[in-house]
Amino acid sequence: MTRLLAPLLAATALALVGFGGAALAADGDVLAKVGKSEITEKDLSLAEGDLGDQFAQMPPEQKRLAVLSALIDIKALASEAEKAKLQDDPAVKERIAFLRERALHNAYFQKQAIDGITDDELKARYDAEIKKVKPSEEVHAKHILVKTKEEAEAAIKEIQGGKSFDEVAKEKSSGPSGPDGGDLGFFGPGQMVPPFEKAAFALQPGDYTKEPVQTQFGWHVIQVVEKRPQQLPSFDDVKDQLRQVVMREKYVELVRKAREDAKVDYVDPKLKAQIEAMEKAGKEEGAPAEAAPAPAAQ
Repeated sequence: MTRLLAPLLAATALALVGFGGAALAADGDVLAKVGKSEITEKDLSLAEGDLGDQFAQMPPEQKRLAVLSALIDIKALASEAEKAKLQDDPAVKERIAFLRERALHNAYFQKQAIDGITDDELKARYDAEIKKVKPSEEVHAKHILVKTKEEAEAAIKEIQGGKSFDEVAKEKSSGPSGPDGGDLGFFGPGQMVPPFEKAAFALQPGDYTKEPVQTQFGWHVIQVVEKRPQQLPSFDDVKDQLRQVVMREKYVELVRKAREDAKVDYVDPKLKAQIEAMEKAGKEEGAPAEAAPAPAAQ
């Protein structure tokens, strides 16, 4: 029986090694020691969150080992720095204080904003935004793009003579859609240059422009294939974007309240004047002056 189980046990062991042993590791498990300092599974997970991007191209098991190696390097040099009393150096003290405040800032943002965002909240925001969208139309169009008005007029004559639009587009159009019969797919208002958009939206399905349309790209002959109500993105399509918007808004509100409670005072006169000018410009544009992008909590 032992002989029969051996290959299975070996395969299981290899699988666990392939995943860095993470399947069995608990937060408190000690993975390595640097002098008297221990590195636990939780320490490694924390370091992966901070250092992982540096090794993003590596396979998971190699990335894990690379982060562990980097963490060992950090602890080893930090130990040497403490022996050299660098923690008492004023510049180092200031840096440590800044990193402490940054960690607290991120932790507070994570706890007060990010952790509380639910799918129900995002869905409600999605529904509210969708209601604000004014229904519009989009068209499915094709075009023939040429350099001169004379070439465009010649293309129109060929279509009027019985040649299919697709055939003429494949033969004459210089645009990238030419090999596909000039097919541009569906587009809505604001997605094409104004002269092209105006001409396309004025056509009925099946019609084409009897006069060439000029844009900065050249001369066009346009045919509309189909019209339909504009297709709005689904909740799943924009869920991640909505999360970023909600995070940013929550961050702005947290900062606004925290600044009020802290009673911020700009002591330097020149700096104060610059800040006041920036705040005034922000209010005139309708955006809060402190509306900076919300940082990712780490």
